[in-house]
Amino acid sequence: MPRHPNVLLITTDHWPAALLGCAGHPAIQTPTLDELARCGTRFTNAYSECPVCIPARRSLMTGLNPRSHGDRTFQTTLPMPDAPTLAGCFREAGYQAYAVGKVHVYPQRARIGFDDILLAEEGRPHWGVWDDYDVYLGEQGFAGRQFDHAMSNNQYSARPWHLPEETHVTNWTAREASKMIRRRDPTRPGFWCVSFTHPHPPLVPPAVYWDMYADIEPEWPRYGDWVPQGWRVHPDGAAHFAADDHSPPYRVQQQHEGWHVRTPAAIRTALRGFYALCTQIDHQLRLVLGTLREEGLLDETIILFTADHGDMLGHHGLWAKRLYYEYSANVPMLLLGTQGDDRVAVNTVDDRLVGLQDVMPTLLDLAGLPVPEGCDGRSMATGSRREFLYGECNEGELAARMMHDGRHKLLYYPAGNRFQLFDLHRDPYECHNVVNDSHYTEVRRQLTERLIAELYGSDRDWLDGDGQLVGLPDAVAEESGNRGLALQRGVHWPPAPVRPPQPGETNPGTN
Repeated sequence: MPRHPNVLLITTDHWPAALLGCAGHPAIQTPTLDELARCGTRFTNAYSECPVCIPARRSLMTGLNPRSHGDRTFQTTLPMPDAPTLAGCFREAGYQAYAVGKVHVYPQRARIGFDDILLAEEGRPHWGVWDDYDVYLGEQGFAGRQFDHAMSNNQYSARPWHLPEETHVTNWTAREASKMIRRRDPTRPGFWCVSFTHPHPPLVPPAVYWDMYADIEPEWPRYGDWVPQGWRVHPDGAAHFAADDHSPPYRVQQQHEGWHVRTPAAIRTALRGFYALCTQIDHQLRLVLGTLREEGLLDETIILFTADHGDMLGHHGLWAKRLYYEYSANVPMLLLGTQGDDRVAVNTVDDRLVGLQDVMPTLLDLAGLPVPEGCDGRSMATGSRREFLYGECNEGELAARMMHDGRHKLLYYPAGNRFQLFDLHRDPYECHNVVNDSHYTEVRRQLTERLIAELYGSDRDWLDGDGQLVGLPDAVAEESGNRGLALQRGVHWPPAPVRPPQPGETNPGTN
């Protein structure tokens, strides 16, 4: 192993761990990632500690959990914490550190330790910054036309990409990353972060990938026995009938009411577009890997592939993220060491509990660099196995909390003081809530105690005088429309009016 290997970090947005051929998915085509999994270790119990973009990326880039980095709610104008960053640690060690794609920090052009970043920020010129992908489209004669397809950035309507295939943001990201590697300083090792914006909506894959899934039946959503009858959609449109009905936790109801993908046709269209975006990324990665090979760098490069979080994709009648069910919080984690580095096993599946906070210490460790003392994560290569992993997302009545022991996952929702417990070895799709099953009494007690010990700030209001969880008053979510079509973009030429967010302004509807 070279003294200072190169490091390639590949990140995606909204990619569930199950959506890999090597994970046994019946429909998705991911030949490149499947090959990488055979060349390294696939961690099956990898989780996003706060499964929504900004907090997740803060953990990824700092090695800190949400409590330490200060965001569990998606604070759009919160600067990065005063802590070492992954890129900064590599740069201070003499690495050239470059990124292409989505970074999602504030302010937008903050380098967070990188020498330079080529941004693709999903069309936010109204924040006052034209990102590099916007500029590229303009140079190709398509100024302001990124969103002429009219699909929303946060909904699940889908159609093929409307411009030439080579102008798609996925192709641009892979191409610019390859050029970045080619233009490296040959006297210094490189840390390269390639951050794809998809398969996060808008669901607009190039036509060749859209057509690839025309005759492939998608994996149909599964529904737990705790899911109401009215949330279930059968592939042929027939109604589901259950022995009795159920009332899920308020936070889960609220998620269901936020997205209206509720017919077989709508579900098939959404999954077709989603799968196509994943396969496009998988194929474009081959250009980056091929560039490393042709430059003679592949065998001396550490590679890690992951996502900031997943997407429910209709399972249990739910879409998007911010929940701790597997499709939302369980993320892909593929790790390859340099050729011959036996610290990373080859063609191996590892079920240890890991989180995004572990990416930074893992890459620094494998590169032979010191890990900052304040880092919450641990190396997936040489660190000890953790017994438990805690997750927290949102506050107040919309909060969701998770305590995971590697097999059992306890979910807590303060609104209504609701618990769910799943035995993932027996029930990997979380179809049976065993929280009241006497066989799991001791598991529930232990996980609840550990969850209570993690609470801080306003979460402590959920406890009574004896330190027991009593939560908040229950509520019922009401169906409502979304007048802004979930942050729908408009025509961007001439440029949209500039309204930069003000410091402290959180999620103002301009993301």
